[in-house]
Amino acid sequence: MSSRRDDLIKQYAADIKGKFGQTPDMDLLTKVAIGLGPAIYNMDASKVSGTDGSELETVKKNFLLKKLGLTDGPQLMEGIKSVINTYGISERNKHRAVVYYILAKHFKKESIYN
Repeated sequence: MSSRRDDLIKQYAADIKGKFGQTPDMDLLTKVAIGLGPAIYNMDASKVSGTDGSELETVKKNFLLKKLGLTDGPQLMEGIKSVINTYGISERNKHRAVVYYILAKHFKKESIYN
């Protein structure tokens, strides 16, 4: 029997393949999803609004700076915007787990999840 989390992870994997043309690293994707905790089940918290500047700042502050330990600079917001653009500006359901997964890969910080 598959759990709700497994179903969500399958959905995320489909987005990574479909929107980003990448074969998802299921181990890393699962760890990213687990790292988000109960937020992945919350309709609002589980998504990233690509048009909300304060939301993008939150992604930068809470994920790139705190979680991944990156150094602040314009490259961080450029990375976020590039993920949002690839995901598709018109795509309303930008899953936070997918955005974080792609950012972790983009900034070569997958090891944070080991």
